[in-house]
Amino acid sequence: MVGSVGGIDMPGVTGAIQSFVSTYPEVVAAIVVGIVAVALGVYAALRFKRPMGARFIDALSDVDEIAVLMHPNPDPDAMAAAIGVANLAEQVGTKSTIQFAGQIRHQENRAFRTVLDLDLHSIDHVSDLAAEAVVLVDHNSPRGFAGAESVLPYAVVDHHPGDGGGEAFTDVRTDYGAASSIVAEYFRDIGAKPVPPDMHASEVNSTYTVPSQVSTGLLYGILTDTKNLTAGCSAPDFAAAGYLFPGVNEDHLDRIANPEVSREVLEAKARAIAGRDVRGPFAVADIGSLSNVDAIPQAADELIQLEGVTAAVVCGERDGNVYLSGRSRDDRVHMGRTLEAAVDEYRGSSAGGHARMGGGQILRPEISTDGGDGDDISRAELVERIFDALSGEV
Repeated sequence: MVGSVGGIDMPGVTGAIQSFVSTYPEVVAAIVVGIVAVALGVYAALRFKRPMGARFIDALSDVDEIAVLMHPNPDPDAMAAAIGVANLAEQVGTKSTIQFAGQIRHQENRAFRTVLDLDLHSIDHVSDLAAEAVVLVDHNSPRGFAGAESVLPYAVVDHHPGDGGGEAFTDVRTDYGAASSIVAEYFRDIGAKPVPPDMHASEVNSTYTVPSQVSTGLLYGILTDTKNLTAGCSAPDFAAAGYLFPGVNEDHLDRIANPEVSREVLEAKARAIAGRDVRGPFAVADIGSLSNVDAIPQAADELIQLEGVTAAVVCGERDGNVYLSGRSRDDRVHMGRTLEAAVDEYRGSSAGGHARMGGGQILRPEISTDGGDGDDISRAELVERIFDALSGEV
């Protein structure tokens, strides 16, 4: 039979279909919409079942250039996450510039930057950002520079609590001890192999690699934010450290971990211990004026070690601004929320952090050291507010 296939009258079938379409156009439209919806649903399910690392490099490859922005006065975890993100961008052909507000003063932070030979750029104003697409690492809301509130991040990679998100990509994992662990997972998700310190990336048979500089930085970032994997960490932090280890340069790691300690840092620690105010299990110390604000968290690290102290806060002043740093090993005290409560009523204040550690600042504060007058609030009253916050009274 002409026009038949396997005994089937094809012209007849075609005519029947055309007749059905013309008779029941709404039914046909509904069927087509249903098929499209199913196809889109399958596509979406497959896309979002992909690991976060694969989704992240897709987001990076969709733009020509990114500004990798760290939080103000970045620590090793922020710097490590930043160089990891920048390297991922480089491997997918996207230009990147790592930027930060504030300064890098802590001797450990300076050693991290110097030993790993990091190319980091400071900014003071939103106009200094190197690209329109901004990737935040180790924080989820831009801050610390003029015009920060106008920045709409392109992507966010963080482990701190907060409501900030990225236009194209958001990954905030508050159960992780370090942002470096998240970035290490991205490399593992895409099958990247850590490059041993005595090898070149070209010698590794892999589409993606983790340079030794990045492996060393990410491991140190994990160690610093989890107190050498002893506090505030989870199974993924251990897994990330194990994954990175083959690429770690142990000599560089040792040089970063054991920098020289400045005289001012030692004096700040001594003032915190000698001038501490201890009430029950809580200790607060006002160490006065200093030029190196990174001495404040180091003093807090010392104060929490005192016998009987389960939560400690140290505050100090530089250039009229007050900075706070706290540590807690008390299940009743979430240090990040405690410092938020302590500085909440001050203009120009910000604070936050984890259950075990937190920080805050009051920029251009209405604070005096001698009690002041009018609406001024003395530092003695600030100390009282900190104690009230530690006790859950504010």
